[in-house]
Amino acid sequence: MSPAPGKKIDVLGLGCAAVDDLLYVPSAPAPDHKVRIDRTARKCGGLTGTALVAAARSGARCAFAGCLGMDEFSQYVADNFLHEGVEVSDAPRLAEAAVVHSVIVVAQDTGSRTIFYQVPGLMGAHDSLPCEEVIREARVLFIDHYGMPGNLRAARLARASGAAVVADFEDIPSPMFHEVLALVDHLILSENFARRLTGVSDAAGAALALWHPNRAAVIVTCGQEGCWSVSTSAPASPRHHPAFKISPVDTTGCGDVFHGAYAAAMARGDSLEDRIRFAAAAAALKAATGAIPLRNQIERFMISNPDEPPPTG
Repeated sequence: MSPAPGKKIDVLGLGCAAVDDLLYVPSAPAPDHKVRIDRTARKCGGLTGTALVAAARSGARCAFAGCLGMDEFSQYVADNFLHEGVEVSDAPRLAEAAVVHSVIVVAQDTGSRTIFYQVPGLMGAHDSLPCEEVIREARVLFIDHYGMPGNLRAARLARASGAAVVADFEDIPSPMFHEVLALVDHLILSENFARRLTGVSDAAGAALALWHPNRAAVIVTCGQEGCWSVSTSAPASPRHHPAFKISPVDTTGCGDVFHGAYAAAMARGDSLEDRIRFAAAAAALKAATGAIPLRNQIERFMISNPDEPPPTG
């Protein structure tokens, strides 16, 4: 895919943003046991929120135009976006809106995490905002499953303007979901949700079941097992892409980082294989360090790991 000419925004996100309070513990707690907290941290997260930060750190010009509230958590998210270079001037600020607040328990021995979250108000894509011009100025529209009426409107406008639509779905919130799903031309889902959505028992089969000719790519991610893709170049043959081998420290948000890095690579015109490798490297660095990497860190990591097996399938 070549970048659409004359666009002012590389990646425009409309979905979920969150404030995450992380609790780092030595190992995953057993039922009815006390566990010592080694340290705590507050970070911004959310499906779209994390993806946009990852895209911005990967060199993309990014903007967030999902709903924000008037509360402390919403302001924390807005301030963090601005700090990361993500524009928020077109994000609706509404008294009835809010961001997700999560408490995440991270087991330091494995890097696994348990997430407790609440959704206290309106969030995600607004039904009629941002204005059409903002959506048409984006090379890539990024959505998740929050705010389906707004997602449908935005996806229609994006596809009509020649923009790509990248989606990160984890739930089926309304009957409108399947109409939105049909407009997504770059569908990236976790293995668990892809299997649930299709009823197919394996990742490769789920990727194939989610393919149709209006898409450019379907990618089903499988964590340390890599991912499977189906694309216009091989619509009948799922291809396996191995993950980079690392020792995980914190896997929180790795899937979201994969999405954001992929969107950034697509906005600059990288091939599908290069997008997937770049995104996999970004996710691996996030798992290995606990931090969302910068583009130069991702590129150095790929140079130092040149012997990853080629895709198979």
